[in-house]
Amino acid sequence: MLQGGFSEVLKSRDRDEFKDELVSFTRRLGFETVSATLVLDHMLGEAEFITVDNTPGAYRESFEDPDSWRRDPVMQHCKRQSVPIIWDQATYVGKGAGELWEEMARFGYCNGISLALHMPEGRHFLLGVDRDRPVPEDPAELTRMVADLQLFAVHAQDAAARILIPASADPALPSLTPRELESLRWTMEGKTAWEVGHVLGITERTASLHVNNATHKLGCVNKHQAVLKALRLGLLR
Repeated sequence: MLQGGFSEVLKSRDRDEFKDELVSFTRRLGFETVSATLVLDHMLGEAEFITVDNTPGAYRESFEDPDSWRRDPVMQHCKRQSVPIIWDQATYVGKGAGELWEEMARFGYCNGISLALHMPEGRHFLLGVDRDRPVPEDPAELTRMVADLQLFAVHAQDAAARILIPASADPALPSLTPRELESLRWTMEGKTAWEVGHVLGITERTASLHVNNATHKLGCVNKHQAVLKALRLGLLR
């Protein structure tokens, strides 16, 4: 296991220090490039992506292309699973995205390891390291690499949440989960709990629970009052 780095990233005071710790750890692990992305799910399926990376300037436009992200098999794996993925050219060719790998490989993105941490309240942390040579063939060495990356990711996501998520201007602003906001939004549209459940693919009881939780967090006595307060606070648009 690598010495240091795990706790050091927690000491990062700003975005630049956070990036320095990411790059330093990545290079000690034996990789050249790194990307750490904090994903914040907002209501009605919207999502916010905050990324810190050392992507080469010549590749940045393609790297940030949303269409490439949607077609990238590694990104799609991380979107749905928490198990790390060890990828190479075959990963892309097997998913019909060989041309994406060809473009990436020109900038050193030939092989890598990526993983995602899926946390409560619609937060996700994606971490990937890449290099131009194959990952180790020795199972023990490769297992050690993946374990080091997983442990580092746990520490890095904590630092990312502290540094990259803007603090609310109003410390008393209620913290509603994405599901609670969605349920309240559809309630505002006049939907019943049964209809909200149908739209969101959940049971009527669960939909009612989300609305009740939101109402309680907002300090309101009924769902109609909760909708009005959420609008006033800017939680709903």
